[in-house]
Amino acid sequence: MLAFKEKVYNATLELVERHLVLHSWGNVSAIDRKLGIIAIKPHKTNIKDLRPGDMVVMDLEGNVLDGSKIPSFDASTHLVLYNSFPEIGAVVHSHSMWASCWAQAGKSIPPLGETHTDRFGGEIPCTRKLTVSEMEAGSEKATGNVIVEALKGLNPVETTAVLAYRHGPFIWGENLESALKNASILEEVAQMAYITLQINNLKFI
Repeated sequence: MLAFKEKVYNATLELVERHLVLHSWGNVSAIDRKLGIIAIKPHKTNIKDLRPGDMVVMDLEGNVLDGSKIPSFDASTHLVLYNSFPEIGAVVHSHSMWASCWAQAGKSIPPLGETHTDRFGGEIPCTRKLTVSEMEAGSEKATGNVIVEALKGLNPVETTAVLAYRHGPFIWGENLESALKNASILEEVAQMAYITLQINNLKFI
């Protein structure tokens, strides 16, 4: 159990090293499908203060199996993704600036070049706005549901990122390494797409 927690802890630190999060923002989680367990950092814990033993381990229903702290509220979103897509082995929720700007604008990122299409295939979709009733029932779980909705007709192995409307990006992969790599590339293509549209003087908002 500790070795599993350490892997997710190290991946969480890597979010900071890759300049994809600040403070307590964002999360990395991973799942062990054989054991049916997921690890994620605790709620409102500054990443610089985090220790491997602080990581919270849950089952696929969200029951805490190991850890003395409350799991991140974003865990509910991660759980929806793990339960919906068995191909996913790790999920990253970053607050990287460029991708988050697209999310806050409520705009999908268009595939404008090979760097984008080689990694994500096509458009990186942005979810719809949550309804009042969805937010009242639990916005974190609802966020997971609208991400799944945005992926309807798409292959989650190819489209490995979705922008949560006015929130930020959720990215995944078959393992921690691929999920982190996808998160880094998403930030690059988000910036390149914005600059490309500015160069071409296109109105997209």
